[in-house]
Amino acid sequence: MSNSGRKTPRLVADKRTTASKKATKKKPAKKKKAAPKRKTRAKRKPITGGNMVTRFFRRIFRWVFGLIWAVTWRVTAVVTLVVGIAVALTYVTLEDVDTLLDGRARGSVTLMDRHGEVFAWRGDQFGGVITAQNVSRHLKNAVVATEDRRFKYHIGVDPIGIASAVRINLREGRGPLQGHGGSTLTQQTAKLLCFGNEYDEAEWDSEADYNADCRRGSLTRKAKEAIYAMAMEVKYSKDEILSIYLNRAYLGGGAFGAEAAAQRYFGKGAAQLNIGESAMLAGLLTAPSTNAPTNNLERSQNRASVVVGLMRDQGYISATDAATAIASPAVLSDAAEAQAGGYFADWVMATAPQYFTRDTTEDVVIRTTLDPRLQKAAEEALKTVFETKVREGSKAQAAIVIMSADGAVRAMVGGRKSKVSGAFNRATQAKRQTGSAFKPFVYATALELGERFDTIVVDEPYCLNIPGSGKWCPKNYNRKFAGPVTLTYALQHSLNIPAVKVAERSGLDLVRRVASDFGIESDLAAGPALALGASESTLVEMSGAYAGILNGGSSVTPYGLVDLRLQGDDEPLMTTEGGIGERVIRQAAAQELMYMMNKVVTSGTGKRANLPDRQAAGKTGTTQSARDAWFLGFTADYVAGVWMGNDDNKPLSGVTGGGLPAEIWRETMVRVHEGLPARPLPMVAPKPSRKAAQPTQPRTQKQKNRRKKRDSIIENVIRDIFGQ
Repeated sequence: MSNSGRKTPRLVADKRTTASKKATKKKPAKKKKAAPKRKTRAKRKPITGGNMVTRFFRRIFRWVFGLIWAVTWRVTAVVTLVVGIAVALTYVTLEDVDTLLDGRARGSVTLMDRHGEVFAWRGDQFGGVITAQNVSRHLKNAVVATEDRRFKYHIGVDPIGIASAVRINLREGRGPLQGHGGSTLTQQTAKLLCFGNEYDEAEWDSEADYNADCRRGSLTRKAKEAIYAMAMEVKYSKDEILSIYLNRAYLGGGAFGAEAAAQRYFGKGAAQLNIGESAMLAGLLTAPSTNAPTNNLERSQNRASVVVGLMRDQGYISATDAATAIASPAVLSDAAEAQAGGYFADWVMATAPQYFTRDTTEDVVIRTTLDPRLQKAAEEALKTVFETKVREGSKAQAAIVIMSADGAVRAMVGGRKSKVSGAFNRATQAKRQTGSAFKPFVYATALELGERFDTIVVDEPYCLNIPGSGKWCPKNYNRKFAGPVTLTYALQHSLNIPAVKVAERSGLDLVRRVASDFGIESDLAAGPALALGASESTLVEMSGAYAGILNGGSSVTPYGLVDLRLQGDDEPLMTTEGGIGERVIRQAAAQELMYMMNKVVTSGTGKRANLPDRQAAGKTGTTQSARDAWFLGFTADYVAGVWMGNDDNKPLSGVTGGGLPAEIWRETMVRVHEGLPARPLPMVAPKPSRKAAQPTQPRTQKQKNRRKKRDSIIENVIRDIFGQ
């Protein structure tokens, strides 16, 4: 069909309008979803904005940060790998938990008195294995609250605790690792195990050196501690780690482990501990020796109050329970409170076989001769005299020994501080000159040779030539002479010259032998000064020698051990039946000597020791310049010895054996004999000899003038009769 007749269309485009655009716009074709591409490192966004200097420093900062990050994650990965390997290697060396509960290198010694009651412990005390499941829940909670509040959540090390410890150290002016260490309870257990290194005597000079090395705090040791702790967390459960800690931790007083400490301080097992007692034990972990309640109960109670507060704050106990525990703090058991016989216990440990005491690897029980009532009497008597009759600030010391006639030591005080352990014992370790306390053995020798209580000896100026020393002239204490006196009077008033004369005529060698046989084992002087106590001896030795006089003249060996057995055994490994040995002098001579020594107490130098309700006998002793003062004596029941002096051997001020030592002796014996019936001394009052001169006292000048006048009258009468 043709287009004729139609108008030819224009060859120009139509006018563009918005509507036409919308009408003519085509929808883009739907693209196919591209396959996911491999993630590539995003390109750094170029730094824009700011001036040239700002952009430069921003580029530098980005480069440094990137370098640090690259190094950090690589180092972290390497360290993690190394630590993981170290933990794995440590893990395979860890022993079974049951073998780690008792870690003592030594055993313990439990000492019991004559009635079978425990009065002291020595060595490494271990009460028995306990676990976190069978101890008091209060103890478990107190330990966690005090030592490691995040114990249940960490993996052996606690970064939060370490950061806190560093902050505290820096704030207090110390180095970051000095002072607070931030150690977890697991790390502390690792140190208690010494990282698996057991004590070897051949490797270490002492156990103390071994323990000190285990607790060193160097960076290397801290790293080892952390690795060992993490290995323990992998190997053991939390309760097993806590069980090891509760069994191995030292809690003062020689107690290793919570069971031993509970028995030591409270007389009960660790399962029976209440809140206050548990808090007190947990409070000992930081400073067991310093905070031990047997050293300072008030300090232990104050520390326990802090622990109770931590338990309350961490939700282990209610506020009411905390208030009750603080208001009624834990107290010591009767045995721990008494702390009787510390010196006595040390002496028994020193005299018993070393392999059963100081070096024992077993748990040993020793039954002793100690009488707690007599021990208390001696301690109270000493305290009373020093508080009432010794000037304040005096540094003078004193010691007391009480024993039976067979040598069984019933009480011992080795110094003014009676509640001690391991202290210098003046009753057994101090060798001091005995002075006139030695004289009974001079007269014992004379009586054994046949002399009598009323044998006459002349107290007059007397000198001897000592080979190698020259002329020696002994003097009496009062610088006077009494003339002819009996042996009783000479001993009663402690005259020196008669004692020297009696020793000379009896024979110094024989006097020395008699004293030695009675138990004075110290070196005895060779010259005539022997009679005046120039030799040195200990108080326990002298007391034993006096016991030999009381028992009728037989030697005595002081003893404190009755029997020794291993814990749990019924049969003893060793026993002591008694301390009486061979006879030294005749019984009659001993009884006569007792009579002479009784006069010392009733009307001689020892009058201050006289007892109100029973007979007593004894002897005073004062050395040159009053450096030592003694009183030793006995009743029918007990022997007691008292020594007083200064540790530096300086002279005492105004003290003689008949003064304060006699008063201490009297105070002691009055308490010792409370409730005991009075028994007479086994002495004999002999009849006067016809051959002996009757006067026992020197004539006064008035008596001499009267006799002279009488003799003159008789002479004049004779002259009148016989004409001379």
